[in-house]
Amino acid sequence: MSVFESRREQMFPVLNAAQIETARRFASGPARDFAPDEHIFDVGERHAAAWLVLKGAIELVRRDALHPETPIVTETAGQFSGELAQLSGRATLAAGHAGPEGCTALPFDAAHLRALMVGSAELGEIVMRAFILRRVGLIEEGAGSVLVGRPGSPDLVRLQGFLTRNSYPHTVLDASDPNEGRAVLERFGVLPQDLPLMICPNGTMLKRPSDAEAGICLGITPELEPEKLYDVVVVGAGPAGLATAVYAASEGLSVLVLDQRAFGGQAGASARIENYLGFPTGISGHALTARAFNQAQKFGAELAIPLEVVRLDCGERERTPGAPFRVALSNGIAIRARTVVIASGARYRRLDVPNFASFEGAGISYWASTIEAKLCEGEEVALIGAGNSAGQAVVFLAPRVKRLHLVVRAAGLSATMSRYLIDRIAALPNVELRTGTEVVALEGDASNGLAAAHLRHRSTGATTILPLRHLFLFIGADPNAGWAKDCVATDEKGFIVTGGSFDDRAVSRPRTLLETSLPNVFAVGDVRAGSTKRVAAAVGEGAAAVAQIHSVLAWDTAQR
Repeated sequence: MSVFESRREQMFPVLNAAQIETARRFASGPARDFAPDEHIFDVGERHAAAWLVLKGAIELVRRDALHPETPIVTETAGQFSGELAQLSGRATLAAGHAGPEGCTALPFDAAHLRALMVGSAELGEIVMRAFILRRVGLIEEGAGSVLVGRPGSPDLVRLQGFLTRNSYPHTVLDASDPNEGRAVLERFGVLPQDLPLMICPNGTMLKRPSDAEAGICLGITPELEPEKLYDVVVVGAGPAGLATAVYAASEGLSVLVLDQRAFGGQAGASARIENYLGFPTGISGHALTARAFNQAQKFGAELAIPLEVVRLDCGERERTPGAPFRVALSNGIAIRARTVVIASGARYRRLDVPNFASFEGAGISYWASTIEAKLCEGEEVALIGAGNSAGQAVVFLAPRVKRLHLVVRAAGLSATMSRYLIDRIAALPNVELRTGTEVVALEGDASNGLAAAHLRHRSTGATTILPLRHLFLFIGADPNAGWAKDCVATDEKGFIVTGGSFDDRAVSRPRTLLETSLPNVFAVGDVRAGSTKRVAAAVGEGAAAVAQIHSVLAWDTAQR
C-alpha cells in the first residue's frame, strides 16, 4: 500500500477554523482570488509559495517531460499546497491551478512558512509531517526527473545515488528496452555514447551530466549571494555539520551548509544504525540524516548541494583581524563568513592494487544502498572491512545475495565491531568470514567491469581467486581537509587539530576546545583529530561548536 493510500489524512490535513486563524498571522501577503482554472504555480518554479485554501479549490498535478499531467489531489478549504521544496525556495515538483469554481487562498513564502512552523508548534508539526509524507509519496510515484541508461553503468549508478541520497524523486528507464528507454532515445535522437540521459521536469535534456549539472537543472542547488555575510558557514552536511546547522539556525544565527555530494555524509549511506540513542529498533542512516536536513531547513539554515569547496581563503583575516573569511567554491563564487565550521569528514580509502580506479563504479562500491543491492541481487559478492559500517552492510546485503565473503585483515572482528553485529553476522548462513586475509589483485576490464578478486592469507601466503562482479569497500577513510590545509594545523595523518595547544599570541581570548589553530575556525566530526568516530559523537560536537561560536562572536562584538 502506497503512502498516498495509507497516510492520506496526514498528507493532506484539513485545518479547523481556529488553526486557520492562527495561520493567518504568518501569511506573507493578503488572500488572493484566482479565476476558474487559473494557473497558480508550475513544476520547476523556484520560490513558489505554499497556499492555504480559504474558499474553492486548488487542483495539484505532477508531470515530467515524457508524460501528460497526472492528478495528485484536489485541495479544498482548510488545506494547503506545498512540500519540502517550499521550505527553501527550491524548484517545486508539482503544479497547481484553481478549481472549476476558482479559489481564494493565503500565500506563505519560504520565510513565512518557516515562521509558521516555529511560531506554532501545533501547526508546525502538522505542516512538516505533511510535507515529508508528500515528498515520500512523490518518490514512490517516480515524479521528478527521468533517467535513461544502461542498468549498472557507472554514470547511471552515480546519478541514481545522487538523486536517492538527496531524496529527489526520479524514474529510471532501461535504454535497451524497446517499450521504455529505446523509444525515448529514438524520439530525442540520442546516441549510445551520450548516455545516461537525464530529462528534468522542466523538459531540459542533459547528456551524461555531472552531479553539479544535474543539481542546477533540477533546482536542487540554490542561488547564493556572494556579498552576503554569514555568521556560520559549515563545510560538510554529515551528522556533525547538520547538527551545527540545526543548533546555530535555531538560535538565530545565519547559516550556510555546503556539500559536494549529498546530505548525510558516510552515515547517510549506512543501511541501518541500531546503537544510536533513542532508536531501539534502529533507523537507516539516510532516514536519520534526512530528518536532520529537514530540521535545519525548518529553522532557516541554507543548504547548498552539490557545491564543492575548493579553498578556505584566510589571507584577509590574517592581515586584518575581524575581516571575514572567504570560502571559495568550484563554481567560482566565494562565500563570506564570520566563522567557519569544518565538518567535511573523510574520503573513502581505496585499495592499493593495480587498475583499481578502472573498477570504481563498475563493480566497486563504498556503500550498500538499495541501488547496489539490486545490482548484485542473487550473485556472489565480497565485502572488505571490520568496523560497524561494514557489519551493517553485511547484514543488509546478505539476504539479497547468493553468497557474501567478508574479508578481514585482522584475526577477527571483536576488536573493531559491536557485539550485536558480530552475533548477527554469525547467524547468517550465506556469509563466509575470511580473517587474516587481504585483496591483492583484481581481474576485469573497464568495459565489462570487475570479474574476480585475488585474496592472499597474510600468514600462510595462500591465495584464492573469487569470481565476482561486486566488491564493497568499508576499509576506513582519510581526512577530507585538503581544501583548508593552508590555514589550519593538522596532525601527521592530516586530521585537523583543535583545542588550546596553539600559540595564543594569535588571539587575546581563551581558545575554545573545538577551535583550530586559526581563530574563529572550528572542526567537528570525523575530520577532527582525536574525535570519536560515531554518529552520536559527531552530533554532540556539532552542538557544542555552536555554543563556542556564540562565545567567540560575542567577544568579537565586544572588541569593536
